[in-house]
Amino acid sequence: MTSPSRQKKGAFAFRPSLARLVTTKRLLARIVLFFEQLLPPLMPVLSVIAFYLSASWFGLFRSVPDWLRILLLIAFAGAFLVSLLPFRTLRWPRIAEADRMLEERNGLPHQPVTVQEDEPAFDTPFGRALWREHQTRMAEKIAALDAGLPRPDIAAHDRFALRAVPALLLVTAFGYSLSINGGSIRDALQAAPEQVVSDPAVRIDAWVTPPSYTGRAPIYLTADGSEQAPIGIPQFSGLTVRVSGGKTAEKVVFRKANGEAQDISVQADTKPHQTAPSGSEQPTAAPASQALVAQTHMMKLQENGALEVNGRRWSFEVLPDKAPEIAFDGLPKRSVNGALEIAFTVKDDYGVQEAHAEIVPVETDPTATPLYPLPEYRLDIPRRNARDAKGVTSRNLTEHPLAGKRVRITLVAKDAAGQTGRSPPYEMALPSRPFNEPLAAAVAEERQVFALDTRKMPQAIALNEALTIRPEETIPKLTNYLLLESALARMKLARGEDALKDTAQYLWEIALGMEDGDLSLAERKLREAQQNLADALDRNAPDAEIKKLMDELRKAMQDYMTELAQRMQNAPMQPNQNAQNILRQQDLERMMDQIENLARSGNRDAAQQMLSELQRMMNNLQAGRPQRGQQSQENSEARKQIDKLGEILRDQQKLMEQTFRLDQQLRDRMQRGESDMGENDPLLDEMNPGENGEPQDQQQGQQGKEGQQPSDQMTAEQLREALKQLRAQQDALGKQLGELQKSLGEMGMKPGPGFGQAQREMEGAGRELGQGRGQPAVEGQGRALEALRQGARDMMNQMMQAQQGQQGQGPNGQVGQGDQNGRDPLGRPRRPQGPDFGDNSVKVPDEIDVQRAREILDAIREKLGNNPPQEMERRYLERLLDIQ
Repeated sequence: MTSPSRQKKGAFAFRPSLARLVTTKRLLARIVLFFEQLLPPLMPVLSVIAFYLSASWFGLFRSVPDWLRILLLIAFAGAFLVSLLPFRTLRWPRIAEADRMLEERNGLPHQPVTVQEDEPAFDTPFGRALWREHQTRMAEKIAALDAGLPRPDIAAHDRFALRAVPALLLVTAFGYSLSINGGSIRDALQAAPEQVVSDPAVRIDAWVTPPSYTGRAPIYLTADGSEQAPIGIPQFSGLTVRVSGGKTAEKVVFRKANGEAQDISVQADTKPHQTAPSGSEQPTAAPASQALVAQTHMMKLQENGALEVNGRRWSFEVLPDKAPEIAFDGLPKRSVNGALEIAFTVKDDYGVQEAHAEIVPVETDPTATPLYPLPEYRLDIPRRNARDAKGVTSRNLTEHPLAGKRVRITLVAKDAAGQTGRSPPYEMALPSRPFNEPLAAAVAEERQVFALDTRKMPQAIALNEALTIRPEETIPKLTNYLLLESALARMKLARGEDALKDTAQYLWEIALGMEDGDLSLAERKLREAQQNLADALDRNAPDAEIKKLMDELRKAMQDYMTELAQRMQNAPMQPNQNAQNILRQQDLERMMDQIENLARSGNRDAAQQMLSELQRMMNNLQAGRPQRGQQSQENSEARKQIDKLGEILRDQQKLMEQTFRLDQQLRDRMQRGESDMGENDPLLDEMNPGENGEPQDQQQGQQGKEGQQPSDQMTAEQLREALKQLRAQQDALGKQLGELQKSLGEMGMKPGPGFGQAQREMEGAGRELGQGRGQPAVEGQGRALEALRQGARDMMNQMMQAQQGQQGQGPNGQVGQGDQNGRDPLGRPRRPQGPDFGDNSVKVPDEIDVQRAREILDAIREKLGNNPPQEMERRYLERLLDIQ
């Protein structure tokens, strides 16, 4: 090999980049030469491997005895070792060989690679310079050399092209391996399977029935067991094998993945019945008769394995049925009427069958004897997409003794396979019924004391006796006093669980009667009707029963809405009510009609879902109750300010109308050129004569004189004076508005920017009125009105916030439905309390609208000034200008 010092000769000595490029070309050439040496001896090795794979895929090793299989395996191993012997002569090519290969394959004359190592024959300065130039030019040619691909010339080593035989055999064997009888590469390394002889007279009918809740169709197994890949089936699927024909009873075996074999027993009703043979019968006839009877084998598939019967085999891959998943979709919250509302998400492979909320108290006494079991809370699951669904359920648990106590809520979901999934627990205070009557709340507390622990009945009795110590001061109604006395007698005489439950129920009815009267009874009947209908839909009751329950629900709904309407008819409007929806009677009737239609059409799941939505809507419907408290004096003062603001609004509206009328009459006078003449001037009779030459006033007759106002007799100068006199009224209104803002500040309220804007507009309108200019004054008054309404809305918002801070929004921040847009929860318009600030949807005309109106009036005046020939047209135009 050439030393590194020699590589620096010639042009490589002063051209380092060229030297590196030639080194790379030489390396590639040496690699090509090495593969040309490697490929010919590699062909025998690949041929041996191809023959081994072909024999394995053709199933040769599994079809021969073990001694022949081992002998073939040794022969293939020996042939493989022999084919490796030619690799001993492999060597790494030299640099000189790489140079010659580059020169030969690229057809370069004058040996440009080897010339770099030569020296000139005559060592003269001119000879050295000429030789160096020759070396440089030859080196540049080396940079463009290409080693190309290896050329092993395999045909010279295999003249008869025998290398195609193993290749074709390999491709054919691979295609055969995909068939039923194809072999495997591992067959040579494992013993051949036992040859099972199948009886052709035996008929096997086998199928797999997935569970009904999966919704999958049965899978029928082929008669010859030709399934190659394992058959995927859901867990808990039923395997049925029916064997008939043949002379002997076939053994049906299920072999598990770990190799354990399990015999599948025969179904009881398909076993052949053996009777004692009579003396005349042949004893050998009994086995033959038994073999002719078909036998059915059944089992549940819970793990992977294979079915083996009569020499046939079917492999199964059991798809596990995962446990359901359930979680809270947001935090549980309280509805308006105290119902517990839970939003949740469920997920399961084949759908959740049932879900409920498990509610247990946080603090428990092991020795306590509660009167009632834990509350039941069933979750409404959408049936259409129960595999991955969301839902919201609202249940009223205020009657349960745990209402108001700290509880731990855990959601539990159960699928059809019996597997359960649980959500992380959540602790909260179980919503209780809000009692505005202190006496009703005290009665409910008595009931809760002994209902949670019957041993505390004496404590409940003491609470009842404390309520009746001075009844003339604490119990204004005699009926309530008598009810408490009767409840006390029941509590003292109650013995046994049934009597205690009756007493607890009696106390609860007393509390509801004190609070809501007949409304609570109607609400309970409505809740019972909804629950009865939900249970009937859940168990697929007949249509007749559904219709009967729907009629009961309609009646209960009508009674409840009637009581609610009577309750709210005299209820004052509450500023802290801010509902988002308006619920009307026709909406409820429409929903109930849809529920009945869905149930009749067979879509019970959708009907049940809509019923749940109706129940949730009713739970969020709050009955209006008169508000009382310590803020009555503050409300009275606020009411006075509201009334004062209403008076300012009305006076400003009247003043703007009066200004507009005077301005219109003044402009009409100016249009007719009557600035210095009254309406009774004789010259007016000569203007605008009628169709027959008569004055226009005579044609109008008495009809035009009846509706005249005092300003109609004024001249233009008098109208200007009247406009100037209106400034005093405008200034007085601005002063009243300033006093109102001062009073609001003393009450702790910050006047909104609308009041300041209104006061500035009033001052501007007053200045315009002082100069006798009506049009800009009307525009300023309109803007002042709009600003006053905006200030009124800001003031009402502040009052509502202040009242919410004093009274609270109720438990969990809930507010009642109704009173938005001046309507009650039933969607009916409510009588406004105090002054009416006008409809917010009514917009005061801006400057563009006023200008457009004036252009229309000017066009009407111009047309009227042209003396239209038709009397009807002239009167119509006069009516538009209101000058009759």
